[in-house]
Amino acid sequence: MLALIQTVVFAIDIYWWLVIASAVFSWLYAFNVVNPRNQFVGQVGNALFRVTEPALRPIRSILPDLGGIDISPIILLLLLFFLRQFILTTIAPLLL
Repeated sequence: MLALIQTVVFAIDIYWWLVIASAVFSWLYAFNVVNPRNQFVGQVGNALFRVTEPALRPIRSILPDLGGIDISPIILLLLLFFLRQFILTTIAPLLL
């Protein structure tokens, strides 16, 4: 059972970094730092979008319109942090 908990925590950690990478990539893309016509850049952006958008879309639908500011990645990172801490402090000690 410990292996399952470690695997779930590891998956949460990987998703955490994917959300951060997606946010940084969107900034680089918006400020034209990366070449949007480059095929590799397009594939990386598309992959990050497809991985993170299903979790970010419901958060965006709940948040009010803040103009050009998108705080949904911050909300998602907080939720992932609380989920990880809940697993490590509540569920894991019960199973050990």
